[in-house]
Amino acid sequence: MPYPDPRVAIATLHGKAEALRPALARVGLVPVTVAVDTDAFGTFSGEIERRADPRETAIAKARLGMTTSGLPLGLATEGSFGPDPLLGFLPAHHELLAFVDDTHGQVLVLEQTGRDSNWQSKTLRHADEAWPLLQASGFPEHAVLVRPNLFQPGMPVAKGLRDPAAVAAAIAHAAALSADGLARLDTDMRAHMNPTRMRRIAALGEALAQRLATPCPACGTPGFGLTGTEPGLPCELCGEATDLVRDEIHGCGVCGVRETRPRADGRTAADAGHCPECNP
Repeated sequence: MPYPDPRVAIATLHGKAEALRPALARVGLVPVTVAVDTDAFGTFSGEIERRADPRETAIAKARLGMTTSGLPLGLATEGSFGPDPLLGFLPAHHELLAFVDDTHGQVLVLEQTGRDSNWQSKTLRHADEAWPLLQASGFPEHAVLVRPNLFQPGMPVAKGLRDPAAVAAAIAHAAALSADGLARLDTDMRAHMNPTRMRRIAALGEALAQRLATPCPACGTPGFGLTGTEPGLPCELCGEATDLVRDEIHGCGVCGVRETRPRADGRTAADAGHCPECNP
């Protein structure tokens, strides 16, 4: 059996284990929620700044859950949200999952980026300005949070709001506390308050299960899969190498064996718009 102890410590206060349970069960793993203070690594609402990058943060969260529970397997996720860097009028969501496997001595990190997020943010003076954001974000199924726009340490943040009256009261209170008279209204991106994000976490769980169901062809350790990419996809017109991915690198985190494979989507040429010669 690849994992003598199939329990996986999931460091969360936000119900992520239930989203991950079906996928983990397919590879014989059992999620165990470990209630540790993951807010210490940073909060979406801004009271605590995230000091490390998402990858380091997710691994640190997983290891905290393992240390607290004494389990050799740990898992944590970390999400980032904001305007799409290319299409600023659309929200973007980057979710990262870290699986720490001390049974075999490896760390697997999976990432997904998409525009299926309901993330919204708005500064406002009065509660009657809030409706467009509430409607766009899927309120009340998706909760919102309110804080003073010019936020200072120690100021209150009203989180998990799903009642219109509570939102209105929070906006009035936050605007009165802010030096500019404005409140900031955001979608509450904590997983248990955001079904859209929870679905993304479940999808990453499925990707992890598929990865763990793939043994290394050299040593048999579960988890063989995509570890990197190589650029150089040729231009469809002139054949010049572009910055787009040409090959995928699949590897093992234990024995280090690597395989270079063509792109999984079968694409063999880049649009000329990406070519440094055809579109300098």
